[in-house]
Amino acid sequence: MRLLRGLVLATHPGPTVAVVGYATATAVASDLSTGKCALLAFAVLSGQASVGWSNDWVDAPIDVARRRTDKPIAQGLVSRQVVGVGALVALTLCVPASLLLGWRAGMAHLVAVAAAWSYNLGLKRSLLSPFPYVLAFGLVPVVVSQALPGHPRPPWGLVVASALLGLSAHLTNAVEDLDHDAATGVRGMPQRLGVRASTALSTAAVVAAVAVFLTIHDRLEPLSLALGLVAFAISGTALLRAVLGRNDGLFVLSILAVLPLVVAVATTGGVRP
Repeated sequence: MRLLRGLVLATHPGPTVAVVGYATATAVASDLSTGKCALLAFAVLSGQASVGWSNDWVDAPIDVARRRTDKPIAQGLVSRQVVGVGALVALTLCVPASLLLGWRAGMAHLVAVAAAWSYNLGLKRSLLSPFPYVLAFGLVPVVVSQALPGHPRPPWGLVVASALLGLSAHLTNAVEDLDHDAATGVRGMPQRLGVRASTALSTAAVVAAVAVFLTIHDRLEPLSLALGLVAFAISGTALLRAVLGRNDGLFVLSILAVLPLVVAVATTGGVRP
């Protein structure tokens, strides 16, 4: 049970559940068949597990040296070797699962996973750190649409809105680790901007995502508008906390701010034109 707990924590369960939930909800709303919805969920889950485990494998020497209590390898719950093997196994499972969705959808998903791995392997230390998140999130509606019969093009507004959610997720995901990152030489965009500017940009990204989504044909409905207002309120709360210097919980608020838009996508037909 200790080993299992360590492996689960090393997947970064919060972001993993959020991404798998978004992809699966979009697929269900788009009337993708039950079998393909399950296959998509497994492909995304295995891809996310490989990303989380590879991240902790790369960071393990520094995490152990700094005795981080929030990292399972540093806590001694699981060894670095086991996490590394897990990352490779998950990636190996992800490839055929993705391609079984169809080569178009499969290749789009594998590009998203490759982008996430590129973040772990170096881009997180550069100004290009948002790029993997923007690309991977933006590809979610593409993966779903290309798994559908006829391979329809997803609405451009949904692709842009998803990409903006990726930018928001990256900025707030890094905020609570800024002190650790500064000590280990990680200088991505959030680290250079700081807590307040990163949170402000994240809030702007969520607001822009909702605005773009509502421009899609037939998406401006009372429910989706109400959900957009909820997203604005949660994002505004995160920004206010950052301005006041209360940085704890900012990542949780960022996930909560994204959820209304996910519900809006699911209740208005997913990737349908």
